[in-house]
Amino acid sequence: MTRIVICRHGNTFDKGDVITRVGARTDMPLSISGIDQAKALADHFSPETSDYSFKTAFCSSLLRTYQTADFILTSGHIVKELKVLDFLTEIDYGIDENKPESEVVERLGEKAIAQWDNETIPPDGWNVNPPEIISAWKTFFADHSDGAGDILVVTSNGIARFALDAVDEIATDAPRKLRTAAYGIIEIKNGVSKVAAWDKRTSKTG
Repeated sequence: MTRIVICRHGNTFDKGDVITRVGARTDMPLSISGIDQAKALADHFSPETSDYSFKTAFCSSLLRTYQTADFILTSGHIVKELKVLDFLTEIDYGIDENKPESEVVERLGEKAIAQWDNETIPPDGWNVNPPEIISAWKTFFADHSDGAGDILVVTSNGIARFALDAVDEIATDAPRKLRTAAYGIIEIKNGVSKVAAWDKRTSKTG
């Protein structure tokens, strides 16, 4: 069986910061709390305290995903190289890129935000191609089928959500939105991909 752990990167903002809509064109590092979240994920998935041992690992070109993956992999996994995949790079929020979240909500309205969060319907003005992202996930799952071991993938919320459209089965409650430092688990067995867990956090990343 193959287990693919899909993690969203840790926080890029701390309490008191002005939260903006951070997308593909905004390359921010992890914040202080984000680093703590990444360390908590490292503890959670450590081969010394869990049955996970990542054989392969992927992230996007964005620093926040690289940092999160790098922290996780410091805990004794057998990964030799952290590989960058372009399709894992966050979506481009267009005219809302890096704008304060309050301004984004004011421009789009609560309904449009809810449709994105719950149904993955992109609002007007965002540069996102759902069929293309879903196809990339399907290819990724096909390329890492039965017997590939444990695989780590660190990406962003706008990309991770479309993995749910690329699997064969969903065996758990799976809200579209993946919270910061939350993860999902995709199991592939006998050629069938299944979401076994989604939007889970460790006790230290909440």
